[in-house]
Parts: sequence; structure tokens; C-alpha cells
Amino acid sequence: MQTRKFNQATVTAKANVYFDGKVVSHSVVLTDGAQKTLGLIYPGSYHFNTDQAEQMEIIAGHCCVTLDGKEETTSYVENQAFDVPANSGFTIEVNEGICEYICSFID
Repeated sequence: MQTRKFNQATVTAKANVYFDGKVVSHSVVLTDGAQKTLGLIYPGSYHFNTDQAEQMEIIAGHCCVTLDGKEETTSYVENQAFDVPANSGFTIEVNEGICEYICSFID
């Protein structure tokens, strides 16, 4: 597994906790102002709304994603990513294990 590192970043220690602790992330701001969250998703199906456009990179595990307004569900594994438009949303489902991700907010 590839290890991702972010040098000279500010990390918010307080976790973002969703769905009774089944999705947990930490916010990271890089020196260039780029915002990211690093998180874990436990088994289940969860819907998220987006204000900003996002890129979700799967760094471990497996998930299935359905973007709002789309009928097809796409499977993603380690080292794959998907984009979510601003003012939209997506449903992410993890069937087993833990899915780890990096969410990058796109201006």
C-alpha cells in the first residue's frame, strides 16, 4: 500500500464524526491553502451533500458510489478516485472492512 504524506500541513485534531461514528475524518490545510479531509468509512451506506466540488481518492479498501442524479453505481478500490460536482451529493457504500480516503476540495 502506498503511504501518502503531507508536509507542512495544519491538521485539526478534533474529528468530524458522521453517522454515529461510522464515518470519521480529520481536516487538513496545506501551506498553499488546499483543503483536504482524511477519513475512514466503516461498513454501511451513507449519503453526503457537497457545497464545493470534491475529489475522493480511495487509499485503502473498497466502496461503491452513486452520484446524485445518476443511476449507475461505480466500484472503487485503492488508488482510484472519483469527482463530485459542487452543490450535489453522492451515496457511498462499504460492504466489508474499512475504506480509507482522501477528500480534496476543488475550487
